[in-house]
Amino acid sequence: MKMISFTYTTGLAIVLSAVFLPIGGSIGQAQTAIRDLQRNPGVSISGVIHSVVGNEFILDDGTGQIIVDAGPIWYHQLNLRPGEQVTVVGEYDDYDFDAFSITDSSGTVRQIRSPEGPPPWAGGRGRGDRR
Repeated sequence: MKMISFTYTTGLAIVLSAVFLPIGGSIGQAQTAIRDLQRNPGVSISGVIHSVVGNEFILDDGTGQIIVDAGPIWYHQLNLRPGEQVTVVGEYDDYDFDAFSITDSSGTVRQIRSPEGPPPWAGGRGRGDRR
């Protein structure tokens, strides 16, 4: 009977320890607040343009690559080139990075869209202000 009590107590301690131990780390590891999991407008990424299709391009920062979406080509033509060093301000959205602005190595800033609300090209051609 004592063995059952010891096993139950030990098992309960192990289960409670597992429940209260943060996933993937030590107790001292910082937690991310749920509000911080929301999309964060204004994130800045920099790298070299790897390839371009229309106004979408692959940006490589040496640690990885991401597709950057700078809006439809019928709305504005950006004429980006592979090999250009750029800094993009925007937000991560599903599978790509939506650009709000793109700054080239000379310091020229191309405003793509406002971080607030839908992009001006939402709804297709003929809607919003065309540049």
